[in-house]
Amino acid sequence: MAHGPAKGIGRWLFTTNHKDIGTMYLWFSFAMFLLGGFFAMVIRAELFQPGMQLVKPEFFNQMTTMHGLVMVFGAIMPVFVGLANWMIPMMIGAPDMALPRMNNLSFWILPFAFLMLTSTLFMDGGGPNFGWTFYAPLSTTYAPDSVNFFIFAIHIMGASSIMGSINIIATVLNMRAPGMTLMKMPMFVWTWLITAFLLIAVMPVLAGAVTMMLMDINFGTSFFNAAGGGDPVLFQHVFWFFGHPEVYIIILPAFGVISHIIPTFSRKPLFGYSSMVYATASIAFLSFIVWAHHMFLVGMPVGGQLYFMYATMLIAVPTAAKVFNWISTMFRGSLSYETPMLFAIAFVILFTIGGFTGLMLAIAPADVQYHDTYFVVAHFHYVMVAGSLFSATAAVYYWLPKWCGRMYNETMGKVQFWISFIGFNVTFFPQHFLGLAGMPRRYADYALQFSDWNMISSIGAFIYGAAQLLFLFNVVRTIRSGKPVSEPKTWEGAEGLEWTVATPAPYHTFSTAPVVK
Repeated sequence: MAHGPAKGIGRWLFTTNHKDIGTMYLWFSFAMFLLGGFFAMVIRAELFQPGMQLVKPEFFNQMTTMHGLVMVFGAIMPVFVGLANWMIPMMIGAPDMALPRMNNLSFWILPFAFLMLTSTLFMDGGGPNFGWTFYAPLSTTYAPDSVNFFIFAIHIMGASSIMGSINIIATVLNMRAPGMTLMKMPMFVWTWLITAFLLIAVMPVLAGAVTMMLMDINFGTSFFNAAGGGDPVLFQHVFWFFGHPEVYIIILPAFGVISHIIPTFSRKPLFGYSSMVYATASIAFLSFIVWAHHMFLVGMPVGGQLYFMYATMLIAVPTAAKVFNWISTMFRGSLSYETPMLFAIAFVILFTIGGFTGLMLAIAPADVQYHDTYFVVAHFHYVMVAGSLFSATAAVYYWLPKWCGRMYNETMGKVQFWISFIGFNVTFFPQHFLGLAGMPRRYADYALQFSDWNMISSIGAFIYGAAQLLFLFNVVRTIRSGKPVSEPKTWEGAEGLEWTVATPAPYHTFSTAPVVK
C-alpha cells in the first residue's frame, strides 16, 4: 500500500528534503540566538553599574560560559548550515543533498545536545562556569559535576558538524549540473566547500580535548594536571588548534553570502572571482598555523612569539584582498540600498574594524597589554556579530522571497537594520576603551572608573536585542501574509550573464555565474 507524504510533525521528524532541513536549522539557530542573547542580557544587566546587583558571581560565570557556547555552536554555526542546506543544491543544480538521511540525523541530534547543555544550569553545583574556552584546570580539577554532561553535549555537536560537512563535500563534488566546473560555482558554494574541509579537520581535535578532560575528571589520568606530570598549557594548544580554524569556519560562509549580495545590489558581476576563491583557500590554510597567538602569555620562547605574530599578520593579506574585491564590485556600480545591501555594507565596514583590532592583538608585545581585557571582547564581537550575524541576517532578507514566495516589509527591514547597527556599535565600541583602560573580561564586578562606558555598553546591548524581536516579527509576517513575488522574467545579457528581474520585488537579482549551456 502506497503512503503519501508525511503530514504534521512526522513531516519534520523524518524529512530528507534539503529545504525542510534547512528551515529547521534556521529556526533552531534563531531560537538558540534568542537564548544566547538572553544570557548576554543577564551579563550586561549585571555590568550596568559596579557592585553585585542581580546575580551571584558564580552564576555570572555560568552566564558568560553558556552565552559563548550557545552563540558559537548553537546560533552561528547552525544558521550557516541551514543556509547551505537550502541554497547549495539549488546553486549547483542538484536535486537534493548527497546523503539526505544523514542530513536529517545531523540536525535532529542538535536539539538534544543543547537541551543537555542548558539543563546543566539546573543541576547541583550549577552549569559550566569556566568560560567558553573551558581552560584546564578550571574545567577539570575545579569543575562542577555537570561538566560530564557539557562534554557529552560538545561531542554530539561535533558529530553533527562532521556529518553536515561530509554531506556538503559529497554534494558539491559529485552532484553539480553538467557544465558547472569548480571555477563556475557561486562563491557561497566555494566558501562552504572550504569550510566543510576545515570542520572535518578540526572537530576531531575538539573531541580529543574534551575526551582528555573526561579522562582527567573521571579516570585518574593527568593530561592537564601538573601534579601528575601533565601540562595545563597542553590544553590551550589543543583547544586553540581547534579554536582558531573555528573562527574562520564561522566567518567564511559569511564571506560567501556577502559575495552574492554586493554584486546583486551593485548590478555588476563580482570583481575578481578567482582571486576570491584563492583568498578563501589561503585564509583556510593559514588558520591552521596561527593558533598560539591566543597564548602569547603562557611563556613561549621569543622565536615562537615572532613566528605566530608574523603568521597572524599574514592572514590580513587575503582578508584585505576580499574587502578590496567587495569595494571594487560596488565601485561605479548602479547601487541601491535595500535591507540586504545595508547589512552587507555594514558587514564590510564593521568587519574591517574587527580586522584592524585583530592586527593590534597579533603584535605580541601589544597583546601582553590587551590580553584578557574587554578590548579582546570588542574585537571578536566585531568579527562574530558584525561579521557572522549581520551577514546571516542579510542572507535571510536576501533569500526569504525565494524561499517562501513572499516579500518582506522593506521599511521594517531598514528600521531593524538601523536599530541593530546603532545598538551594536553603542554596545561594543566602548568596550575598546574599557579594555585599553585595563578592565579585565569575565569579571562580575569592576572598579568605579569603568562605570560610564559599561553603562553605555549595556544600554546598547538592550537596543540591539530589541531589534532582533523586530526581525522575528518581520520574518513571521512575511511567511504568513507577505506580498507575493511574481514569477521572474529571465534573459541573457552581455557575455552570457543571466539577468533575473522579479516584480513586485523592489530590486533586480543578478546571477554572476555564467549560464550553463
